[in-house]
Amino acid sequence: MSALPRPAPDRAAVEAIVARLRAAGCVFAEDEARLLIDAGGELEALVARRVGGEPLEQILGWAEFRGLRVGVAPGVFVPRARTAELVDAALPLLRAAGARPVDAVPDEADRPAPVLVDLCCGTGALGLACAREVAVQLVAADIEPAAVACARLNLGSAAERGDRVPGGASTAVAAGSATPTARGAGTPLVYRGDLFDALPDALRGTIAVLLANVPYVPSDAVATLPLEAREHEPRRALDGGADGLDVLRRVVARVPEWLAPGGHVLMETSAAQADPALQALAENNLAGRLAGSGEHGTTVVIGTLSSPCAR
Repeated sequence: MSALPRPAPDRAAVEAIVARLRAAGCVFAEDEARLLIDAGGELEALVARRVGGEPLEQILGWAEFRGLRVGVAPGVFVPRARTAELVDAALPLLRAAGARPVDAVPDEADRPAPVLVDLCCGTGALGLACAREVAVQLVAADIEPAAVACARLNLGSAAERGDRVPGGASTAVAAGSATPTARGAGTPLVYRGDLFDALPDALRGTIAVLLANVPYVPSDAVATLPLEAREHEPRRALDGGADGLDVLRRVVARVPEWLAPGGHVLMETSAAQADPALQALAENNLAGRLAGSGEHGTTVVIGTLSSPCAR
């Protein structure tokens, strides 16, 4: 016998929830109260989790990202609204690389869809948002097992699956090719591993656009982040090293061998980090420029492979 629906809390109860959330530092307490009430489940337990500092998105099980409802699991980095500007910058580059609208009628004369890689993918939100608009051969990767599992769910239960850990070989679990080679969009692939070590070697020199949502908070500043980030998201998804650019430099040092000629890498930084990030691009044969600074004031760093890389 199914449980009876939970009665909606009365006005006084709602106001009490809002007051508790506001006292806990929730800026949008009224909106959060409504979402928690609508979520179902034991309301007191949900409110207690939020008051205790757990991210709202992890409690609800989803985050709104660029008009999409993206699944978020406990312990997984929550996609930020400001990071949507990476998608805004990537879409024109994908279209220039030949990506068709997702609703376009396939044409046998069309070349294969461009390869898009979502590195440090977390929930897979960046790749998902791009793939909802243009046809791409999508590959995602993250070092965190919980993030990989979450991205696989978000990118579709039919996704082919593989893991590559340091010192080990890539293992394809589902049937089919471990590399997206078919004409058209193909099936999203999600891998586990440390940056490029996660990716199949066959992708070298083929990537049209690589999105890398690298951590860029300086180590000394991690302690100043909100409790919900410090306590409930992976440290290595936040901590970018002494000046915040350690992981960015690791990506930039290796990305030329993975990009197709004229391919692009896109990353988010703070405005103060833009100049050293552009310097890192120049030192690795990448023509750099800045984008973003739209609604959320995001700084997007774009590097373009200026000449074919010796392989």
